[in-house]
Amino acid sequence: MAFFDVKTRESKEIVAGAQIRTFWGEQTLLSLVDIEPGVEVPLHTHPNEQSGIILNGELEMGIEKEVKILSEGDIYIIPAGVEHYAKSYLGKAQVLDIFTPVREDYKY
Repeated sequence: MAFFDVKTRESKEIVAGAQIRTFWGEQTLLSLVDIEPGVEVPLHTHPNEQSGIILNGELEMGIEKEVKILSEGDIYIIPAGVEHYAKSYLGKAQVLDIFTPVREDYKY
């Protein structure tokens, strides 16, 4: 399938207050992430490279030992296996994450 309707895609909670809607092909998975104010996706790693862009709001992101406040339009790239976390900053945040290869635990 080549076309998807984001509005009708069922969401999945990854931590309390953080919902994803995912879409995938053979090599890439896109994850639209909605994070409530003050919610943290805790420090973790995975074997997928992760790239993303902040669509709305602000996000505190830590990648290895570097921490930054990211806002609308900011982009990040996290190599596979690198520890990272994200926390909404001052309000709701929406992010588009891209994983390669496809993150199997995000397929639902």
